[in-house]
Amino acid sequence: LQWLRNPGPHHERRTLFGDMVCFLFITPLATVSGWLCLRGAVDHLHFSSRLEAVGLIALTVALFTIYLFWTLVSFRYHCRLYNEWRQTNQRVILLAPKSAHIPHNQQSVLGLQPLKRNSKETIV
Repeated sequence: LQWLRNPGPHHERRTLFGDMVCFLFITPLATVSGWLCLRGAVDHLHFSSRLEAVGLIALTVALFTIYLFWTLVSFRYHCRLYNEWRQTNQRVILLAPKSAHIPHNQQSVLGLQPLKRNSKETIV
């Protein structure tokens, strides 16, 4: 959720938003177009127009191949951006147990005093 709130530079946010809008628009469009092409191919097969049926089936295969390729490339691109963001935006706090062997003045040096935690910090 933190990455979605701040995915990095402005162009990355715009690209993510654009790809999400395209995905939401193109998915139903590709589905309906593929269904219409296959429906037309079945109708042409019944009327013995095999060449047009094969053309419609080839069009459907090409349509879904391009759609799946675009979806895969977009998904991998945004996953790569997320992984790069995650590697550069880590915040880790090391909690060590209080020990009777460590004097109080050394505990503060070691950071063993109670810390004020930020909600964005990860406790390890």
